[in-house]
Amino acid sequence: MGLTSHKVLALSALMTAAAVVATVWLWPRLARPTWTAVAGRLGTVIGTQLAVMCTLGLLANNYFAFYSSWQDLLGTGDDGPVTIQNRLDGRDHGVRRISAENIRSSNTVGRAPAEVGRLEKVRIPGAGTGLSTDGYVYLPPQYFQPAYKDRRFPAAIAITGFPGDARNLITKLNYPATELQLLREGRTKPTVLVLMRPSPAMPRDTECEDVPGGPQADSYFTRDVPAAVRAAYRVADGPGSWGLIGNSTGGYCALKLAMRHPDVFSAAVSLSGYYRAAEDATTGDLFHGDEHRREDADLTWRLGHRPHPPVALLVGGSREGDGDYYPATRRFVAAAGDGPTKISSITLDTGGHNFHTWSRMLPASLGWLGEHLTDPRP
Repeated sequence: MGLTSHKVLALSALMTAAAVVATVWLWPRLARPTWTAVAGRLGTVIGTQLAVMCTLGLLANNYFAFYSSWQDLLGTGDDGPVTIQNRLDGRDHGVRRISAENIRSSNTVGRAPAEVGRLEKVRIPGAGTGLSTDGYVYLPPQYFQPAYKDRRFPAAIAITGFPGDARNLITKLNYPATELQLLREGRTKPTVLVLMRPSPAMPRDTECEDVPGGPQADSYFTRDVPAAVRAAYRVADGPGSWGLIGNSTGGYCALKLAMRHPDVFSAAVSLSGYYRAAEDATTGDLFHGDEHRREDADLTWRLGHRPHPPVALLVGGSREGDGDYYPATRRFVAAAGDGPTKISSITLDTGGHNFHTWSRMLPASLGWLGEHLTDPRP
């Protein structure tokens, strides 16, 4: 039986009920002041708690689609290469560097930035919005090599899911080491990565919206961040030189920001992203009752009712194990048709809404993004 099977959940619930009944029935017999009775009481309490936790865990997993199978949960699933398809089958205002270090891995410790690049922890303030957030900037090895000393590099903003920290993009998904490996294999071009969390107004989930009377998150990501990064690093400022990539909430943000601002971002990648803004206790009132704003934040609706922006998009996820991702993605791709919005896809057979699934798609996704960013010359 599969991890998300209703039979597994029913069996777990039945075992939990049995554990509770057994505890109630056995408790009078275990009331004696002996070591065996004490051990018995302890065992029934632990067993009942474990059964309850198992059932609650299965309920949560079925609802949020964290893991799609036992292999996914244990990390023993298929980790082979994935295929990208062109269509879905079936100064005061500049970046402040906080710290810097070379990329850490088994074969790069202690090596020079010109060999492995450098990761810098930064704080990115917003000159226009007044927002700010901490993040990381990965500078590829070429940034430090004499042959590239006058080169301005393309850049990509990588956004994690809510309420995740930007460090997850390093510790969980390992963006810097993935780009470094792709560069060594000649599968991408050197790109500056700006690693960020999805909201510059924590603990509120802004869904990358300009909230009326509230945080202007869309403006922060599309105007403030590129301007601050360009002021601090040799990053290009021209058509096709900026892209976006993200997972979950970050994937939704990546698609939305690129579709709204094709003059800033020429390409975007969404890993298990959704297609309409979440509205819950963490977001608050994003639209202040304005239905036009709400519709505008629905990406499938936009493709059906507004001119299609000339951007390249890559959507990645699984057919099974990640809620309604696959049918929602089919609707999104169908709405794009054959217009100027070009959509490619990565479709895994199974995979939950988790870092293991996204890690499987990341190398191909970063390679695709590199192909769709211009390589400006000095």
